[in-house]
Formats: sequence, structure tokens, C-alpha cells
Amino acid sequence: MSLNKVMLIGNVGRDPEVRHLSGDSVVARFPLATSEKFKTRNGDLQEQTEWHNIVCWRALAELTEKYIRKGSRIYIEGRIRTNSWTDKNTEEKKYSTEIVADSLIFLDSKSQSTPYNSQENNSRPTYNNSTSNNNSKVDNSQDTGIADDLPF
Repeated sequence: MSLNKVMLIGNVGRDPEVRHLSGDSVVARFPLATSEKFKTRNGDLQEQTEWHNIVCWRALAELTEKYIRKGSRIYIEGRIRTNSWTDKNTEEKKYSTEIVADSLIFLDSKSQSTPYNSQENNSRPTYNNSTSNNNSKVDNSQDTGIADDLPF
């Protein structure tokens, strides 16, 4: 058994690049910055930023195109995918690592949020790109209590 799962909270580094492919497929790509603050041995506060290449497909890509802009704060769940190819000029093997998003949550304040965040309660909408469910909006307003049954 194996697991390939990534959870990130960060800020979008630039407006998404969206492509409409044949067969009504849509793909969106954008960088996401996550930051970590820590103290050095000398007691100085340091901040380290990691950049992640995010890829969204289908309905998630369409939502990305409509609502995500540079600076948007989002939560992403997805999986790591590494691509490799041979450079035609140098014959060198090249690699790129990206996060394929399965779901996302908009974390911006209500005044800046999407129309999908117009629910009466304060829960934020979750968008899921699961192939087993054609509905891209998942209602996360009810607590199922499943976490209470976990043995750890």
C-alpha cells in the first residue's frame, strides 16, 4: 500500500495560466508560495519560502480561471507528480515536479470571496475534482464526527 497526498496553504504567485484543450478539457497552472518562519541559532527570525507548481484539471481548472488571482490565499489537496523528458539540445534528462490538485478551499476573507461562499454559516466552500463525483462543490458544513473515531 502507498499514499501520495499533499496539503498546502499558501498564496498564489501569479494569475493562473489556463488552456482550453480539445474535448472540452481545461487545465490551469499557477505557482503557490508557502512560507515557514524559524529562529536561527543566533536568535534571528528567518522566513523560508517554497514555491510549488500547481495543476488543476476540468471543473477545478474552470473555478481557478474564474476566481483565483495573484495573491489569493488557498488551501490545496492533491498529489505529487514528477515529469521527465530529454532536452533536445543538450540530450540531458530534465525533471519537473508539480502538485496535481484534487480539491481546493478559498481562504480569502468573505468580502473578497467568490459567490459560492454566500452560505449563511461561516464555512468555506470546498471544490473537489474527484472523478467519482461529477458535482464539483462539496458541502462541508456538517460535522460527521468521524475524527472522534480515529484511534490516534
